[in-house]
Amino acid sequence: MNTSDFCYDLPQELIAQDPLEDRSSSRLMHLDRKTGEVRHGVFTDILEELKAGDTLVINDTKVIPARLFGKKEDTGGSVEVLLLKRGENNVWETLVRPGKKCRPGARLSFGDGLLKAEVLEVVEDGNRMIRFSYEGIFEEILDQLGEMPLPPYITHKLKDKNRYQTVYARAEGSAAAPTAGLHFTKELLEQVKAKGVNIAHVTLHVGLGTFRPVKVEDVTQHHMHTELYIVEEDQAELINRTKRNGGRVIAVGTTSCRTLESATDENGILHAGSRWTDIFIYPGYKFRMIDGLITNFHLPESTLVMLVSAFAGKEHVLNAYHEAVKEQYRFFSFGDAMMIL
Repeated sequence: MNTSDFCYDLPQELIAQDPLEDRSSSRLMHLDRKTGEVRHGVFTDILEELKAGDTLVINDTKVIPARLFGKKEDTGGSVEVLLLKRGENNVWETLVRPGKKCRPGARLSFGDGLLKAEVLEVVEDGNRMIRFSYEGIFEEILDQLGEMPLPPYITHKLKDKNRYQTVYARAEGSAAAPTAGLHFTKELLEQVKAKGVNIAHVTLHVGLGTFRPVKVEDVTQHHMHTELYIVEEDQAELINRTKRNGGRVIAVGTTSCRTLESATDENGILHAGSRWTDIFIYPGYKFRMIDGLITNFHLPESTLVMLVSAFAGKEHVLNAYHEAVKEQYRFFSFGDAMMIL
């Protein structure tokens, strides 16, 4: 299976640069995973597709303002640091640009010294382990100095930081938003509940894998970075009960999907806990938990297109993407959505 098998042509102008004023007013493509049939609508149509007894699973991770701009203390040269994974004792795994000038021992300064850092070592893929030093509370300093780490294909500056957060975000730790959830408003979630649909939450802190393209032609040789997920006991019981009672489990986003599939055993039982996952889902994968998926339109040749293709079939998905281009859907993080059932 080749990476190029998951390519499609996307006009640059269809990449959404700004979020819509009303989160839930985006378009929604309905894709029947069995027949490949495509229907068009608006996001609030999910109310018609959901049934009492179903469970919608959301990822409640919260994006931190993880992009820092600073200077090297010795030369004054500019550096950009993207926080990826938090360790102990104020140490973070980071992506640094320009990396070649930030060797171990390099000292960095942000916000005129409000936050300082030292590069400790270079690890896998050229990432840097950095130890930060500061006075006060790190999260407050980060909120003051950091910017939202928007994907590189978004060139417009975000006017409101909250628009790159879901309305239910609560667990801080992500370097990117679980973007399928950006379409939900609090009002729409209440309407979902009023239909007798359960809403369960899991947490997966989105890391470097979101930014990293597949660089190998043989899909099976691609290595996913590990990400931390958390499934709480009561949420696992709610989701397992849904399956026992014949309801459907519908993941909101690929991150919720990856969490559920990582934490579900071969017998289809979801287990609570906090663990690291590097699960890579591509065609041929046998799904253990999810019955439906709400997701955005993803980059060509990305692991996310591969995951969606594993769930709905590569031919169905690529046909749907061609239809989305033809109908001028908005693509990627701030774009439109697809519901696969």
